Amino acid sequence: MVEVVAIETPTLGDRSYLAHDGGVAVVIDPQRDIDRVTALAERHGVRITHVAETHIHNDYVSGGLALSREAGAAYLVSAADPVSFRREPVRDGDTVPISPAMRLRALDTPGHTFSHLSYALEADGQVAGVFTGGSLLFGSTGRPDLLGPASTPALARAQHASVQRLARELPDSAEIFPTHGFGSFCAATQAQSTASTIGREKQYNPALTLAEGAYVEELLAGLDAYPSYYAHMGPANLAGPDGADLSPPRPAGPDQVRRALQAGEWVIDLRDRVAFCAGHVPGSFSFPVDGSFASYLGWVLPWGTPVTLLGETPEQVARAQRELVRIGIDRPAAAAAGAPEQWSDGRPLARLRRATFGDLAAVVGRGGEGRQRIILDVRRRLEWEHGHVAGAIHIPFSDLPGRVGELPPGEVWVYCQSGYRATVAASVLAARGREAISVDEDFGRAAPAGVTLA
Repeated sequence: MVEVVAIETPTLGDRSYLAHDGGVAVVIDPQRDIDRVTALAERHGVRITHVAETHIHNDYVSGGLALSREAGAAYLVSAADPVSFRREPVRDGDTVPISPAMRLRALDTPGHTFSHLSYALEADGQVAGVFTGGSLLFGSTGRPDLLGPASTPALARAQHASVQRLARELPDSAEIFPTHGFGSFCAATQAQSTASTIGREKQYNPALTLAEGAYVEELLAGLDAYPSYYAHMGPANLAGPDGADLSPPRPAGPDQVRRALQAGEWVIDLRDRVAFCAGHVPGSFSFPVDGSFASYLGWVLPWGTPVTLLGETPEQVARAQRELVRIGIDRPAAAAAGAPEQWSDGRPLARLRRATFGDLAAVVGRGGEGRQRIILDVRRRLEWEHGHVAGAIHIPFSDLPGRVGELPPGEVWVYCQSGYRATVAASVLAARGREAISVDEDFGRAAPAGVTLA
């Protein structure tokens, strides 16, 4: 019997897979921290003989090459991808035996990339499922704009044709095993379910219920910004990345933290945003290790800038390091665990004011009172267009470090969708000497609190 085990990376919104028959296994689209994969194979008592990539990834650094070398496994990569390492080239229609009971059949499914492959999993001669990467997702498809605007229209049309092909050639009972769609910005929209089949997608997926023109129009209209670090992932994966180095970084004492700040490096406070607001090293930035920590930090960090990590515990630092290595931020300059008083080099701690939308409504209702107040919305474009605080200035949080100078003088009330980005943005403003207040509340509470929306 063939079993498919998902390996979740919820902070990046992706899944990798280990498919095995109780003896040998194939791994699909592994993340860079391959120790998770090898530990899973060991728990199941199976030997990894093949590693397969559906495409050259844009949202994370692949662990495929490192895993194939460590396991002595064949590395399956599209023959059309101009990689800089030895691989087993795979083309449309190729069948790769994994074991007597299990094999993969490659299907060209361009759309997310030009050379994207899906792999039909055949068990005992029957199609049990299909690894769809960034092609057919749960209720959606992979986005077609990551290779640039010139390619987007052609890739969008190709994505429609690819999904139609999968639905036409595979049985309704075939399970779908996508890599993206669980929070990844590689997906056009996010999954509303945890599992699906070809038959279910025929009922609900726009790529299978809409004609090409309507699908393409809807797809392109729904695309929003994606993290800037994506530009570095494709080249890294084509070059053949090494495995992850998760050894502890150099310890960061108060002197190291002070020198890092003076040199313009980024000092990242990993604690939750309530703790950060209560007291932090002046000039440090708040990026709590929860949610999409790595995506958000990688989005705004000038690529290549040294990073020092400050956390409450060594485990918190290690978790952040693991998240960052997945997107190619390989080695923190230094790290420390403890309390902010240990890192501040004798300087008083800085504090950041937290507020609710009720507080914002109150100050707006009182009028100027001699103070200049700015309301700043740091959400993405589509979030802003769906509805925003009347009179707010819109600067997406990813653009804020380079656009702080555009804000008028005065105290800045910052809000987002949930509070995470608002605190990040407020910490950036405070580090630049601005008086910032983080509206640390879900945006859905704005209107009930009396805030006027536009």
